[in-house]
Amino acid sequence: MAEPEPGPAEPESGAALPWSDPKLLHDDLSKEYYALLDVVSNYDGWLLIVKGWSVTLSLAALGLGFQQRHYALFFLAAVTGAAFWLLDGLMKGFQYRYYVRMREIEYTAYLINRVTLGGLYGKEEISAPRIDMMWHFKGYPVDDKGNPKELARSRWWRRMLGFPQRSRASDGPSAEVPENPDYRASEPWRRKPQEIYWAMRHRFGWGNVMLPHVLAVVLGLLLFIIAAALNVAGFDHLRL
Repeated sequence: MAEPEPGPAEPESGAALPWSDPKLLHDDLSKEYYALLDVVSNYDGWLLIVKGWSVTLSLAALGLGFQQRHYALFFLAAVTGAAFWLLDGLMKGFQYRYYVRMREIEYTAYLINRVTLGGLYGKEEISAPRIDMMWHFKGYPVDDKGNPKELARSRWWRRMLGFPQRSRASDGPSAEVPENPDYRASEPWRRKPQEIYWAMRHRFGWGNVMLPHVLAVVLGLLLFIIAAALNVAGFDHLRL
């Protein structure tokens, strides 16, 4: 009886498959990336709806408090703002998880399809997609020779807020975000676990999350305290 012919040898752990095609992987990554982009864009619309309801219901409660002469409605407005603030932060956390995956795809795509085009890019290697990475680019000052200046003032507030400290560009993009990266052509860097953890823990304090909810909470509590505990003219006719 004839022996069956042996199939292709299994590669060692971590080794590239000899029959794999990087283009197939890149195609799958592109499909996933733009599907994630649609999900992220939909979240932006939902978050605006949450903010709109927060403002509408909080203002309605404040207005009814004066109209019905019940200062308990001021506290209700604060509770309503806090509830929508919590919901906004939870949804932002869900959305941020997709940002993490988008950056991973951008880094992987760079390893697969980067090319050198020359021109103003020089010897830099270009890849796509890099939407998530490019979003952070706000420009930076340069000296007379066109070299990026060190942004020393950006460090104290990062330390104060607990951001992971950035390293120098010479340390490499895989280690930390360089101080003055060129988002147009530099190698995409992956989000570090510390950065992801910090963002998830502090997302409720982001300006685009806590506004306008924090205004409703502060205003509602302030009016409630004035009406309930302080003898202020104009609020003495209100009752619980």
